[in-house]
Amino acid sequence: MTDVLHACAFEDNYIWLIRGKFPDRVAIVDPGDAGPVLAALEKQRLKPAAILCTHHHGDHVGGVEDILKHYTVPVYGPARERIPAVTHRLKEGDRVDLPELGLGFDVIDVPGHTAGHIAYHGAGMLFCGDTMFSAGCGRLFEGTAEQMLASLSKFSALPEATKMYCGHEYTEANLRFALTVEPDNADMRAHRDWARVQRARHLPTLPSTIGLERRINPFLRSGQATVRAAAEKQTGRTLDAAVDVFATVRRWKDSFRG
Repeated sequence: MTDVLHACAFEDNYIWLIRGKFPDRVAIVDPGDAGPVLAALEKQRLKPAAILCTHHHGDHVGGVEDILKHYTVPVYGPARERIPAVTHRLKEGDRVDLPELGLGFDVIDVPGHTAGHIAYHGAGMLFCGDTMFSAGCGRLFEGTAEQMLASLSKFSALPEATKMYCGHEYTEANLRFALTVEPDNADMRAHRDWARVQRARHLPTLPSTIGLERRINPFLRSGQATVRAAAEKQTGRTLDAAVDVFATVRRWKDSFRG
């Protein structure tokens, strides 16, 4: 039975620990800080089988080398990004098989937040780093709006029940913006209320699901008339293409202070 644990790092990062058929072995996803990971491994008597990296930002890979001082494990990461500790460089079409967990993941290229960002999909789970968040998506630091929209479209095409594990606890803030775009979206309002309760209890709002994100994430909804109308009101002009709607909403979110 697959179980996904988490360690908290920095202000709002999640480091995911994937546990498969052997309960004492885990794969570590995006360890930006070694301290919380090593503490979780010791406390729960776990041993790492592998490290999976989605992109090169320090808050996702900064702890890799310190973990390797304690454990010798393979490190998987994007082929198009420079992460010194990576032993297996991956691109779309590659597969990561982890026999110690009884799990395997397909690799998806998802440029946008960074140029070589990848995601891992398998066993009904998606580990998507900073490409998508619940009710949001990553900033376009190295990629284009066209790339990010294409990347998010890959996620949206996955089965609705797919559990989405992203890199940050941004749900409440993202929903405040999402409801500015679609103030009459009942799914957004309901999820906002649930997220508030979760965070008040110091509980995560993740994982989400692809089905839920299709209903509450404005960056997956560029083709919806309500999102298009909001984007057109924001720009004061007609937007004929979904990518123009997406780019407008992304710029809007960049300056949003609600």
